[in-house]
Amino acid sequence: MRWINQRPSKGAQVVLACLPFVLLGLAYLIGSAVRLADNPADKLLPSLQSMGRMIEVMALTPDKRTGDYLLWSDTYASLGRLWAGLGIATALALLLGLVIGVLPVARAVLSPFVAFVSMVPPLALLPILFIVLGLGEVSKIALIVIGVAPILARDLSLAALALPREQIVKAETLSASTWLIAIRVVLPQIMPRLIDSLRLQLGPAFLFLIAAEAISSDSGLGYRIFLVRRYLSMDVIFPYVIWITLLAVVMDLGLRVLRRRLYPWTELEGAR
Repeated sequence: MRWINQRPSKGAQVVLACLPFVLLGLAYLIGSAVRLADNPADKLLPSLQSMGRMIEVMALTPDKRTGDYLLWSDTYASLGRLWAGLGIATALALLLGLVIGVLPVARAVLSPFVAFVSMVPPLALLPILFIVLGLGEVSKIALIVIGVAPILARDLSLAALALPREQIVKAETLSASTWLIAIRVVLPQIMPRLIDSLRLQLGPAFLFLIAAEAISSDSGLGYRIFLVRRYLSMDVIFPYVIWITLLAVVMDLGLRVLRRRLYPWTELEGAR
């Protein structure tokens, strides 16, 4: 049997899925043990015990200066900025994608501009945003919107254009207006694509958030990482990175469940 036709069983899939994580964990434990054996004060690869102590300090012990639990206050601040940016970007992208995908005149006007903006490196605009919008929350949220919205809009417009033309013709035959076609025919079919595209943009959105927080902020996950790096506190940085990853994974799973609940027919098309 060719390898292309070999499919693992469900149990084998679980084992194979866990294998890279196990190997990565073993590699870290071995590397940490070797470095700490040579130098017990080494900070590059801290032990699990050291990271556990710092997690207790950051998550379960109030800060002496502010009284806050730093991990949770940083998480609250970062997620507020992230969700605000993603919410604005999603609404803007849905509007642009629908208009570009449905209206040929709007497509001629907006499609080249959206494509051009999507090619601009968002991080290169960060100094400009700080100068124009200031160092507050607006510039951080704006960076996420600029980095995510054009990509989402292009993807949604392509999904709208890929719909069978026969559906539009049938709706026109039934005297449906342009507005009704957009809302009742196009919109329901591009919404699953919007959710999947949003899942793919979670990583870049976190990147833009952390970059903005690292440069100018007094709270947030990115701020804390770049604050403690000057002390080489890898026992704080590693747990924070893992925590950010877990947040992204939970959001990704939540969006996947949302798509399944709202649009179960996408599973029949082999969507993942």
